[in-house]
Amino acid sequence: MNPELAENIEIERRTQQRVPVAIFGRCLLANQLEVPCQAMDISQDGLGVAAGHSPIIGESVIIYLDHVGRIEGTVIRVFDNGFALMIHASPRKRQKLAAQIDTLKSDMENANTVERRHERVQPKDTNSTIRLADGSVHSIQIVDISVSGAALKIELKPAIGSQLTLAGMQGQVVRHLDWGFAIEFTTSISDQAMSEQRH
Repeated sequence: MNPELAENIEIERRTQQRVPVAIFGRCLLANQLEVPCQAMDISQDGLGVAAGHSPIIGESVIIYLDHVGRIEGTVIRVFDNGFALMIHASPRKRQKLAAQIDTLKSDMENANTVERRHERVQPKDTNSTIRLADGSVHSIQIVDISVSGAALKIELKPAIGSQLTLAGMQGQVVRHLDWGFAIEFTTSISDQAMSEQRH
């Protein structure tokens, strides 16, 4: 690693604390490969990204995030199913990003309040199937489910952002887990349907 990149990494680590988020987007790699991705945390200086294809340390990438826009940066860390990005931006762009992050924090706090009102439950029948966008069907076990999403146990791990159907509900993969992955429903399950799922 070159000294300049190492110094930038240390600067990025000392800067503002990142805010946990779950924002979908597209990542354009240096080789022009475009892959779906999800921002996991963000600050004015850095970004944690989950993606099915990870670039190499030192690579320049461009990310287009929903509700945020274009972000350019250099990869400073790579981990399983993702990477960390040091953001390159003008002072004006950082100021705009700071305002967007404040809005995201507020939205996340409101979402967490809503989520706490909708407990996660284990369904009466945990065995089910998912249908992926390519039409393939796979058996899964529902670990828990809420009005907004579910955690599924399966060896298969579709890319973050992949579309699928679970029990007639449209959703997309938002997080990989050691034993499977989590999905977020496109539309929330009704309270009546949730009550029917309880033991």
